[in-house]
Amino acid sequence: MASTAAARGVRGETSPTPSLRTERGLLRTGVRLVAGMDEVGRGALAGPVSVGIVVIDQASRTAPTGIKDSKLLTPAVRQRLAPRIERWALDHAVGHASAAEIDEVGIIAALRLAGRRALSHLTEVPDVVVLDGNHDWLSTPAVDLTLFDTSDPYATGTPPPAEVTCPPVHTIVKADRRCATVAAASVLAKCERDGLMRQLAPDFPSYQWDSNKGYGSLEHIDALRAHGPSPWHRQSWRLPLRECSADVEASCTEEVVV
Repeated sequence: MASTAAARGVRGETSPTPSLRTERGLLRTGVRLVAGMDEVGRGALAGPVSVGIVVIDQASRTAPTGIKDSKLLTPAVRQRLAPRIERWALDHAVGHASAAEIDEVGIIAALRLAGRRALSHLTEVPDVVVLDGNHDWLSTPAVDLTLFDTSDPYATGTPPPAEVTCPPVHTIVKADRRCATVAAASVLAKCERDGLMRQLAPDFPSYQWDSNKGYGSLEHIDALRAHGPSPWHRQSWRLPLRECSADVEASCTEEVVV
């Protein structure tokens, strides 16, 4: 018989179920719109880094059953949850920063760029953003975001991110495991980024992005060594282009999330 965790589509069952406890506490302070934000693709070797955002207000009902950090859910469960999250959220969006932009400014500034793009897609900027971790990568600019060309394929139609008002940020370690809006944002970002990598996969079949989504799986690393990087790889990263030690090999593959 399949385990309960497998039956639920959960990768392990050790984390608490995310709730709206934090978000409702913020709403009680008098703010009107609270958003959860999370990123995916930070540790990938190829493709964009993507940031999801989910907005609720005082009238928002309990989050859809089954929401967890996207890394704890199977692909099939994430795909089933995504439309339910979109119907539940008062507003939602996903923003991206391309591999070329990551190479240009580094991963932290690229996260900020993707987050600002996500904010720009919202109907209204929220009053506060709950961000996973202990580092506010959204607020303080490290580069002039007006320098970027918003005709980038991952940002078509997006207004210049520097024109987007950035709300106050509330950081919480493991917010993706504790806060329903943050977990929901991670699911939306993961589903959209996975879709982008599946679209790119037929043009670069050797890397098998349809299965590894640009992360450092063994078949992806073998293809990099055989064919070198594509235009969608993060050229500024220490890509595993030659045989390396077992320790380095493990560091290349440890963040694989499908």
